Amino acid sequence: MPPAAVLAWLSLAASVLLPLGNSAVAGTPISSARVWPAAEYTRLTLESASPIHYSLSTVKNPDRVVVDLERVALTTELEKLPAKIDAADPYIQTMRIGRYKPGVVRLVLDLKTAVMPQAFVLKPVGDYGHRLVLDIYPVVPPDPLMAFLNENATGMLRDEVKADNPLGVAATPKAARGTESPRKNKPEMIRLITVAIDPGHGGEDPGAISGSGTHEKNITLAIARKLKAKIDKEPNMRAALTRDGDYFISLPMRLVKARQLNADLFVSVHADAFIKPHAKGSSVYALSERGATSAAARWLAKKENEADLIGGVNLDIKDPYLKQTLLDLSQTATINDSLKLGREVLLEIGDINHLHKNDVEQAGFAVLKSPDIPSILVETAFISNPDEEKKLKDTAYQDKLAEAILAGIKRYFANNPPLTRSKMVSLE
Repeated sequence: MPPAAVLAWLSLAASVLLPLGNSAVAGTPISSARVWPAAEYTRLTLESASPIHYSLSTVKNPDRVVVDLERVALTTELEKLPAKIDAADPYIQTMRIGRYKPGVVRLVLDLKTAVMPQAFVLKPVGDYGHRLVLDIYPVVPPDPLMAFLNENATGMLRDEVKADNPLGVAATPKAARGTESPRKNKPEMIRLITVAIDPGHGGEDPGAISGSGTHEKNITLAIARKLKAKIDKEPNMRAALTRDGDYFISLPMRLVKARQLNADLFVSVHADAFIKPHAKGSSVYALSERGATSAAARWLAKKENEADLIGGVNLDIKDPYLKQTLLDLSQTATINDSLKLGREVLLEIGDINHLHKNDVEQAGFAVLKSPDIPSILVETAFISNPDEEKKLKDTAYQDKLAEAILAGIKRYFANNPPLTRSKMVSLE
């Protein structure tokens, strides 16, 4: 072949291969990188317009998690990820990112303790593109009941002291020999009522988003925290949150937490939304075994049940906390109690806000399917309605909502004393 022809051929080959080579070097860009730390687990999410291929491994001495990303571009968004690791993260100490070899970007997580990592991919859903999710679980999961007892030990002791000494009178010397305190002979026992409060959505799942950008997940957590604080002030009641931060908890796990706490009630807090901004009012829902009581209830249940698709659940590996299976039991008695609770709460909320529906509605809400815990879902107001959105963001109104829900709970127990199966607490 003449030299001129060779040069022409090489020039043509270069013009064809150069774009392919640049594309291979550039790789798939990461459009968003997010970190959601929590006591239960820490989640890292990488989002892209195309699927992300990866491999996951762990290294000992010291403990590390290694994720190799194949054909992924080392972009500014990815390089900023280590700065998003919070110093208070319970599991991740630091993160390092760099080009491991041609075509592979390596993420190294330096750990504070031994962990059980899980990685999985999610297909596009809602506003999200393709996602690679890395969940960092502790080897020994935290015990919700033990955490609940530790949190409330001080408060219970404070209540006991107040009961013994309501006026703050100085302690008297020990009783003379031969005299006994009646309490020593027969310890006073009280029935401690436990309420599981479930702030809807969280983490990757924002819930409904208002026209001005308010996320439902933040409203529900604020109201739930206020409700918990009010319940904890009651002498014979204590509350626990299914989540106490901005992170995702699957719908089944919310039920498992409530059952691990041996909760007497389950109250899931939400903020409603509709495609038209004029919809308004508060609603209360219970589970139905026989279909929804209205088309709106059916639509809402479908929307709420899709939370796990948005939040991201690993369908290949069961949640390590999910050690018990929720049995498909007949829930007629529990649903009847749920309806009683719902009516009392709805009656109280009606004093502070317009009711979207005057009766407790029913549908197949996955989060309400505990077979033995009366459960309701409270749609506090429509976040899609600008006027009600302002109310939901107002701390004074949030306080009124929490007060109304508590009043409904207390009215329910006044007419339906808690079962004896739950815990008794000695005041001694």
